[in-house]
Amino acid sequence: MNICDEVREGLSARLDGEEEGWAATSAVSLDGHLAGCADCRTWLRAAEQLTRTVRLQPVEVPDLTAPILAAVAADQTAAERAHREQVHGRRQILRIALAATALVQLLLALPALLAGVGELHTGREAASFDIALAVGFALAAWRPERARAFLPVAFVLAVCLILTSAFDVADGMTAFAHEMGHLAALAQAGLLWALSRTPDTSRSGHHPATVAG
Repeated sequence: MNICDEVREGLSARLDGEEEGWAATSAVSLDGHLAGCADCRTWLRAAEQLTRTVRLQPVEVPDLTAPILAAVAADQTAAERAHREQVHGRRQILRIALAATALVQLLLALPALLAGVGELHTGREAASFDIALAVGFALAAWRPERARAFLPVAFVLAVCLILTSAFDVADGMTAFAHEMGHLAALAQAGLLWALSRTPDTSRSGHHPATVAG
């Protein structure tokens, strides 16, 4: 290796910041050689230009935190809105179904209540009881926030009707087909239970994470 090759190796190491690579050749000897060697000066200029060309410049990376957070918030808001609409729709269906059963119960009970004096007294009393229940179910459909308070009455009534009907059918006191109507009480209790557990999303900006049992 001649002196020019050795100097150029040292100059290359100095351009790369590798001090240990040219420590053996002092800066004085490198610069002294350059002062008297036109070829090495030409080589150094070309090397410096190449180094500036290929050296990576710092790139400014935009801060995308705010747009990302905004997009996440928008997705969450859309999901919550869709959930509220779904819950509201289910709540409306339950209210309509409960109101319909109350209306049917009322229409079936009115003829027995308005029957003549010759009709059985117990039948008119049962009709009065059915009308009272129909009004209760209608009120629960109209004001769903009160459905939970009426729930124990509805379930106790449904269970008692089904149990007594089962005993009466077993004893031959009544026909099974005649007692099938009592299943409507169980259906009403189920609708009332479902309505009481469906939150009202129309009055709040968010849906509750859980519904109390």
